[in-house]
Amino acid sequence: MATKIRLQRHGRKGYAFYSIVIADVRAPRDGKFTEKIGTYNPNTNPATVDLNFERALYWVETGAQPTDTARNILSHEGVYLMKHLRGGVKKGAFDEATAQVKFNAWKADRQKGLKAIEAQVAADKKAAAAAALEAEKKTNEEIAKKVADKKAAEAAAKAEAEAAAKAEAAASETAATEAPAEA
Repeated sequence: MATKIRLQRHGRKGYAFYSIVIADVRAPRDGKFTEKIGTYNPNTNPATVDLNFERALYWVETGAQPTDTARNILSHEGVYLMKHLRGGVKKGAFDEATAQVKFNAWKADRQKGLKAIEAQVAADKKAAAAAALEAEKKTNEEIAKKVADKKAAEAAAKAEAEAAAKAEAAASETAATEAPAEA
């Protein structure tokens, strides 16, 4: 039986996540499978992969052929590196302990890189939030300035109207006091 390591789609439209499965090449994409060895969620940043490492390594060493995406996932998780290191142990290039040390060093370096990516994403979010806050403050200041100008214009118009009313009242008083003197 020819086997493939491939992704089986789940989730809703626009929000897919996948199971990593071992299946016969003749089985449909979302159909019958031999074994589920993990999950892959590309919707998170960075993408989340939950993989049964030992079973994946077993199937790769057995000869199961992965699809392109599955090969990338297995490579990023270190399955192919471990296969390579085990091949070196079988050939006598180095022993099992050295292979494990090399793999652990690679894994630590990868974890450091993932943490750096997560820190960068968090810093970008924080910077975007700060920029949005500054833009909102600037907009609020402009609106407050427009409102203050409008209120000042209304107050000036009101003061001018009151001054005109006082002047008119004073003129009518003056006219009223002058009129009886003429009569």
